[in-house]
Amino acid sequence: MKEFYTVDICGRKEDLPVLRLESGPKIAFFNLHGNTELTEFCGRELAAKIGDRADVLLTAESKGLQLTHCVARNLGHPFYAVARKSKKLYMQDGISVEVKSITTKEKQRMYLSAHDAELMRGKRVAVVDDVVSTGGSIEALTELVKMAGGSLALKAAVLAEGDAKYRKDVIVLGDIPLL
Repeated sequence: MKEFYTVDICGRKEDLPVLRLESGPKIAFFNLHGNTELTEFCGRELAAKIGDRADVLLTAESKGLQLTHCVARNLGHPFYAVARKSKKLYMQDGISVEVKSITTKEKQRMYLSAHDAELMRGKRVAVVDDVVSTGGSIEALTELVKMAGGSLALKAAVLAEGDAKYRKDVIVLGDIPLL
């Protein structure tokens, strides 16, 4: 029998499957991939919280992509920047930073193309992610903003996991426990 955790996201209830990480703890797995209705809902809610405080959005692939697309559309932003987890051919002149997150075993790198770095230079940047837990990914994105010459306007995520719910530096729509 599958185990679920019911989360409240701005009044919307979602049943999240409970999964065990290789590192041991169990998480309520939040996945926007393929769920257009939930992604649109979260995009509208985050856009309302971000408002006019940012000129550009930055996210990490992959689960942040469709969310940030919706946030950008709701804010009327024609572009947003994407940090990739592998270096693509068009990124030879870009920047990168190391990252360790709760859902990956090994340290990784996030890469940002010179084009996306230029989108942020001299601009107010909002970092957007699906879930903040240990903070590794969101802090790596914050470092990329600084390296690109942008000014961090705010950090936002749909959900805060575990102790991240006590963070005052990240705007969130709800929280989930580490189980």
